[in-house]
Amino acid sequence: MKLGYNVATTKENATLQQELELCDKHGYDFIEIQMDKMPEYLKTHTLEDMKAFFDTHHIKPLSLNALQFFNNRNDADYRVVLDEFKEWLEIAHYLGAKYIVLVPLVTETKILNKAIHDSCVKVMTEFATLAEAYHIKIALEFLGAPYATVNTFQQAYDIVEDVAKPNVGLVLDFFHFHAMGSNLADLRKAKAENIFLLHINDVDDYPIGILTDEDRCFPGHGVIDIKGIFNTLREIGFQGEFISIELFRPEYYRLPAEDVIVKSKETVKESVQPFYPI
Repeated sequence: MKLGYNVATTKENATLQQELELCDKHGYDFIEIQMDKMPEYLKTHTLEDMKAFFDTHHIKPLSLNALQFFNNRNDADYRVVLDEFKEWLEIAHYLGAKYIVLVPLVTETKILNKAIHDSCVKVMTEFATLAEAYHIKIALEFLGAPYATVNTFQQAYDIVEDVAKPNVGLVLDFFHFHAMGSNLADLRKAKAENIFLLHINDVDDYPIGILTDEDRCFPGHGVIDIKGIFNTLREIGFQGEFISIELFRPEYYRLPAEDVIVKSKETVKESVQPFYPI
């Protein structure tokens, strides 16, 4: 399994260029680019600079993430999302990124489950058709938060099954899996080929349903059943190529970025190697 780094982990204590250089220096294979960091990068660099970096270094781009709130939008808002997705397709194709990550709408407005499901299937089918020409895959990341319209593994999995396109699958983020009580029984029924990306992390011991991204911590430092998730993935024959660490912890943003990047690699390897070779 190849090692990836999601730049959310040093979102506030390193520039995107610094993250590229440090992750390459410390032997990461792939990087997942948070696109909200791109405008700052482009003030002093170009996309041509980034492509040249990837072309001349070991580290490669894995995904662009995350295209937010794509489902259950009004026509005007959806056109904005669609235009953004088309722009991301061009960027991903140019840089050589394999995936675009989508995250669902978060809202306090009550929406029936069927309306959520139908909207997600419709939009993702359209996105997948557009992405085929670019050989880009679409990865749905459910969010383990009460107001997220797609917030459990099973709900997201059912959407992917109904889209039924080979370039559409899931992001299995360990935090999101834990945070709204997704269960291993549902994961055990899944087809391995529908899981595209793994985001590994851990979390402090707060009750299910009130956890936030800021509660994430290094793998092995919290209460997520990491062993259970990996054992279940092995049971269903998951042979994924990539695993990325993704943290949003303010405490880690106050540390030197290089220290966080090094510690991230150490803790990921400790968690993964009993189950998959790194």
